[in-house]
Amino acid sequence: MDKKRFELLFSQCALIIVAERNGAIVGFLMGFDGNCQYDSANFKWFRSRLASFFYVDRVVVSETNRGTGIGKAFYQYIRNWSRDQRIETLAAEMNLEPANEASLAFHRSESFIQVGTRNPSEGKVLSMQTANCSTANEAQPTKAE
Repeated sequence: MDKKRFELLFSQCALIIVAERNGAIVGFLMGFDGNCQYDSANFKWFRSRLASFFYVDRVVVSETNRGTGIGKAFYQYIRNWSRDQRIETLAAEMNLEPANEASLAFHRSESFIQVGTRNPSEGKVLSMQTANCSTANEAQPTKAE
């Protein structure tokens, strides 16, 4: 993605979250609610099927910071933000062919389920998935005894 496209998406998105460590950006999440005017075919697929949703478009975490909880923190934040906006559904797509096993496993751990597939090009299949904002596999606080 070139700078001009990134700036356009940045101006259209409903939410962007940035993760920093020691003053350096180590990740970001960019997403759109169902009212955004976004030209993505994947976004449009969800918009044609869902009344209200938050679409996770891009999640980027630096290689050296993967597995440190940044993705989980991003998703907890968007769940809370979406509930505050009265949005009940999160939407995202992941590659089935070729498979992005790490993304599929992560989204499974976040209670996403496949609601359809898309074939945007020869040899590529996307898993179109949604999750309820209030049903994540989140650690539940325990009562002090």
